[in-house]
Amino acid sequence: MAAAREGAGLGEREPDRWRGRSRQPLARGLKMAGAAGSSLGEGDGGGRVPSAPPAEVEAVAADWMLEFACCCLCRHFGEECPAEFRRWRDVAQALINGLSKIPTHQKKTVYLCQLLIRIAKGKNLECHFENDQRISPLESALSFWTLLEREEIKLEKLHEDIRRLIQIQIVAVHMENGYFKEAAEVLERLFTDSESDKPLRVKLATVIKSKDPYVPLLQSFSYNLLISKIKSYIELFMKENESNFLIQAATKQVESKGLGATALQNKTVNVNENDKRNLETKRRSMKEQQSITSQSPGDIKNSTVRPHSGRKCRVSSVPQSLNSLQNVEKHGDALACGRRRQRWTYKEDLELKSGIREFGVGNWAKILVHGDFNNRTSVMLKDRWRTLCRIEQG
Repeated sequence: MAAAREGAGLGEREPDRWRGRSRQPLARGLKMAGAAGSSLGEGDGGGRVPSAPPAEVEAVAADWMLEFACCCLCRHFGEECPAEFRRWRDVAQALINGLSKIPTHQKKTVYLCQLLIRIAKGKNLECHFENDQRISPLESALSFWTLLEREEIKLEKLHEDIRRLIQIQIVAVHMENGYFKEAAEVLERLFTDSESDKPLRVKLATVIKSKDPYVPLLQSFSYNLLISKIKSYIELFMKENESNFLIQAATKQVESKGLGATALQNKTVNVNENDKRNLETKRRSMKEQQSITSQSPGDIKNSTVRPHSGRKCRVSSVPQSLNSLQNVEKHGDALACGRRRQRWTYKEDLELKSGIREFGVGNWAKILVHGDFNNRTSVMLKDRWRTLCRIEQG
C-alpha cells in the first residue's frame, strides 16, 4: 500500500517540524558534558577521561529513548489512559521523525508506535496520516500491521485475527458514518482477487449493499474486539522488551529510594477514597429509589402526569437517572397513557441497534438513557426490537 512507508515522516504531517532538530540539543549537551568531564579528570590528577564520539553516544541514547517511549505508549494504550497516551505519542513521534532511516533493530518498535497512534484515531475519519485523503486512520494502520508481520519470525493466529479485524472495521467505520460509497471503494483497495480473501470480501460487499452498519458480522468483529486483540499483542511485545536499559535503570532508582512503596501506598489511599465515594453514591441512589417507590399512586400521578387536551394523561418530564427509569417501568401504565403512536425513524432504529450492540439485548433502560430517541420508553424499545427481529427473519 502507498501508506506503508519507511524512513522519516511516518506520522501526521504536522510533526515534520521536528525533523533534523531533535538530536541537536542532545549533541550539544554531550559535547558540554565531555568537556566538563575532561577538565574534571585533569584537575583530579587522574588523567584525561576518554570520551566516545558524541554522534555514536547520541544514537545509542536515542535508541533507548525510543524503546522507552514505545513501552510507555503500549502501557497507556493497554490501561486506556488517553492523556498519558497522547503525551508519549508526541515523544515517540518526535523521536521517529528525527530518524533519517529506520535502523533494522528498531523497525518493529517504530511500526508498533505508528500502529497504536493510528488505532487510537481509528474512529475519526477527519484525521489523516497520509497525503491521500481517502486513506482512513485504520487503513493506514493496516499498512503498518503488514510491516509488523514481516518482522515476525513466526506468524500466529493472533496476527491473522488482527489483520481481519482491521479490514472489517475499516469498512464498518465508514458505514457507521454513512459513507457507503466510500466503504465500497475501500473494499476494492483492501482485497486482492486471491481465493483466500474471497469469502470475507463477498460478505463485506453484501453488508455494504444492505447499508446497515449493525449487522451480526460487524457486531461479532467489533472495534472493541480489535482493541482487545491489539492489547494481547502488546502484552507479548512488552514481555520481549523487558530488558530496556532506561526501564531497568529507572526501576533500580525507584527501588533504591523506596519510591515504589510510597506510590503503592498513595494508590491504595486513592482507591479507598474512590470506594468510599462510590459507596456513598450507591446509598444515595438507594434512598432516592426507596423514596420514589414509597410514594402513593396519587403522589406519582400528581408529580409526573397532568391532564392535557382532553387526553387522559401525559408525561410532564423525562426521568434522568437510571433508577428513575427503572421505577417508571414499574408504572408503565402511567407512561403509556395517552401517548400517541409514533412511527420509528431510521435514525431511531440505528440508535436501538447501536445500544444493543453496546449493552446487549434486555438492557433497555441503559439503551434508553444513552440513546437519542424521540419520546420513547424502554418498553417501546423492547417491542421495536422484537419487530425488527421478525422483519429480518422473514
